[in-house]
Amino acid sequence: MQLKVDALRGRYTGAQPHETMQLRALQTQPDLPDQPDPSAPPDPSDGPPRRRADRRKPRTGPTLPPALTRRLAPLVAVAAPYARKLKPVYPRPGRTGWRRWLPSWKQWLGATLSALGLSTLLLTIAYAATDIPRNLNTYATQQDNVYFWSDGTPMARTGWVQRQAMPLKDIPEDVRWAVLAAENESFYSDPGISFRGIGRALWRTVGKGDTQGGSTVTQQYVKNVYLSQDQSVSRKFTEAMIALKLDNRMSKDKILEGYLNTSWFGRGTYGIQRAAQAYYGKDVGDLDASEAAFLASLLKGAGLYDPTLSPANHSRAVERWTWTLDRMVKIGKLSQAERAKFRTFPEPLKRNPLYDTGQQSDYLVELASQYARKTAHITDQEFDLGGYQIYTTFDRKRESALTDEVTKARKKARKTTPGPAGTVHYGAASVAADGRILAVHGGPDHRTQGYNESNASTVPAGSAFLPFVYAAGLEHGVTERRDVPRERVTPQTLYDGDDDVPVTTPEGPYWDRSGKKVSAHNDDKKSWGRISLHQALANSVNTPFMQLGMDTGLDRVKQTAQAAGLLPSSMGPQVPALSLGSSTPSAIRMASGYATFAAKGTHTEPYSVRRITRNGSSVRLDTPATRRAFGRGVAEAVTEALGDSFRTAHPGAASGTAPVAGKAGTTEDDTAAWYVGTAESVSTAVVVYRMDLAKSLEPLPLEGVAGTPADSVPYGIWAGAMNPLG
Repeated sequence: MQLKVDALRGRYTGAQPHETMQLRALQTQPDLPDQPDPSAPPDPSDGPPRRRADRRKPRTGPTLPPALTRRLAPLVAVAAPYARKLKPVYPRPGRTGWRRWLPSWKQWLGATLSALGLSTLLLTIAYAATDIPRNLNTYATQQDNVYFWSDGTPMARTGWVQRQAMPLKDIPEDVRWAVLAAENESFYSDPGISFRGIGRALWRTVGKGDTQGGSTVTQQYVKNVYLSQDQSVSRKFTEAMIALKLDNRMSKDKILEGYLNTSWFGRGTYGIQRAAQAYYGKDVGDLDASEAAFLASLLKGAGLYDPTLSPANHSRAVERWTWTLDRMVKIGKLSQAERAKFRTFPEPLKRNPLYDTGQQSDYLVELASQYARKTAHITDQEFDLGGYQIYTTFDRKRESALTDEVTKARKKARKTTPGPAGTVHYGAASVAADGRILAVHGGPDHRTQGYNESNASTVPAGSAFLPFVYAAGLEHGVTERRDVPRERVTPQTLYDGDDDVPVTTPEGPYWDRSGKKVSAHNDDKKSWGRISLHQALANSVNTPFMQLGMDTGLDRVKQTAQAAGLLPSSMGPQVPALSLGSSTPSAIRMASGYATFAAKGTHTEPYSVRRITRNGSSVRLDTPATRRAFGRGVAEAVTEALGDSFRTAHPGAASGTAPVAGKAGTTEDDTAAWYVGTAESVSTAVVVYRMDLAKSLEPLPLEGVAGTPADSVPYGIWAGAMNPLG
């Protein structure tokens, strides 16, 4: 007790007791404030001096002007209690578990109201800042696509890309409501946008990385007229703002009229009037509800719903057509009795009647447009908007000569064989050694014939296929026995050229599925005895090449023909008949294959467009594929044999030094006659065949329309188109 008193007395009277005694006294009095004398020396027991804290300056923040503070004081006084209530207190008192960390309902309500208020403010600002563009989109300034000959002169303009505006009063109500039932049944009552649709589109765009529709007719009209087809959130937002403003400034009927006149329906058409003409050959005023329901389906994407493009498209179109008609009944725009009349799908025309002129240039345009879209990666919709300049590889003079020769042959057939001439077809094409397609003959009239004869894989190549078998043997060699290395084949290698020689394999004769030995036959059943492969090709002797194909391997024969340019889809079954031309290549592909021989064994994929521009800017094209099909020596050997074949069959047709080579092609069942040959590095293939397209795609016997070996119609067309031969 005395120690405590002494310590206290010393602290307040200034006495200096012993240090140890003072320390003990302070430790026993924690409830007394520690107020050391500032004049006293530092006590070592207190530890090192706090110099950093002593040097720290007091923090001062920005202060409001006194006048403003006085004005805000009443507002702060009123808001402070509410602010204290909104201020989160964590963990929340009176709660247990995870609920201690959840905001209260008042805080949730406050945050929600704040977000709604801010969103409303931002949308109001965006709406006020958005103007309806004065300049229309490219739909209103569509351009024709212009095609040029290889010399740069204009060849054709695709004038089917047109829009014919129709007043709404001239568009039947059934047509209008078919579109609205399919696209936007609440059009006349909505504000121009669909909040649910926009939300769904944004979710698809942001949440899943792609875009989804959800647009009203007004929004689609805005996109068609004022905006691009870009699929992005920003474009979608701009579209919605313009749609809202447009809905307030323009009547619903005017918006619907504009939409029907600017929408893309495929087949190069914009607007319901052109669509009616393109798909049904009639004006929009003549459409019924059934036809209108089909046209409405095209608004989802003509590439998916044009039934003439594929069976899958047809199925989708029928399903959508049915749904649209049922929807019209549901919304009260079509009675059950009227709906009952439409049980059969209204099949559209197979081709757009606005497209064709009937001239050969239509076939050229068709080839070039298909190639351009594929190699320049242009969508159908982009291409139909126009503005492209397509510079083709077609040679005006060669095209004119080929067309004239086919026209002469057609007229002659009508006189000499009037019956069969009604179903005769002439496919022809000229292809340069570097792959350029120089000329084609597609048919008599593009408006009445649904396919291009120069590009059709319909009839067998016959003996015109033999050069590919010869090339395969020279390139890969042969083997006549199992487990024996392949032997080299030369043009002088001898084979049996007799007629009706059985085909053999290393195991013996080749038997077909009916149990018969397979054998080959020569023209006129002629036997040639032992004959070299060179002479066999020069004289078109079949039997050596059927056996050569077996010795080489039919897989290698097929591989060689495809490497030279024939399409895998046109190759015949892998049986001995493959070597005698059971494959069905088109005239373009046969010309391309023979051009590979002229190009010393290098094949370039045939192409019809060399350059594309759009409004002066170049459009990038994929480069035609080039590959080595077989060796240079092989190509030269085949070309030499084809040269002898040409001179043997047509002595005096060209000078002895002229680089001309060619061969006729016949089929065993006499359903096709070919002539394929090369002169001056240009290969031309001509095929004549009969087919009644109204009945089937089965080839018919020629019955004299192809002439005779001495007066061959295919050769006559070939020689006239290739004139002069040198």
